[in-house]
Amino acid sequence: MEPGEKLAGRPIQIALYEPDIPQNTGTILRLCACLRLEAHIIEPAGFPVTDRAFRRAGMDYLDQVALTRHGSFQAFEDWRGSERLKLVLLTTTAETSYLDHNFRDDQVLLFGRESAGVPEPVHAAADARLRIPIAKGLRSLNVAMAAALVAGEALRQTGGFLTAHGV
Repeated sequence: MEPGEKLAGRPIQIALYEPDIPQNTGTILRLCACLRLEAHIIEPAGFPVTDRAFRRAGMDYLDQVALTRHGSFQAFEDWRGSERLKLVLLTTTAETSYLDHNFRDDQVLLFGRESAGVPEPVHAAADARLRIPIAKGLRSLNVAMAAALVAGEALRQTGGFLTAHGV
């Protein structure tokens, strides 16, 4: 797909806030390709997007991703406002489980940096903050695993799996 090209009739989009591990980003972009989800990278990333590990993790799927890069969080917010999309932040500090959230097709799922999450202004901009329940005493899941879990639930709720598979 061409950079910035939109997928027709696709619900739920995934955004990565300043990702810093290329393999995780590549894996999430591969997930987006396979499930036909639009992907957004909010820069700066902690690696060049042409990094060999990034390409290796995404394999040949990267050409199948509708990917938009945003030069800053403000640029992302400007885009989101023009598209009238709600921001759903996945964070370990949220009270609400993603399993208790009603996903809709006008939402963007935002995942933070692997090393630091997102800053307070990004938390404040979110329309909803969700967490993935995990065993007590453990910090968090790998961001790519988290994206797969939440995207799967969002697609289940919105009927997006049917759309993604042409059924």
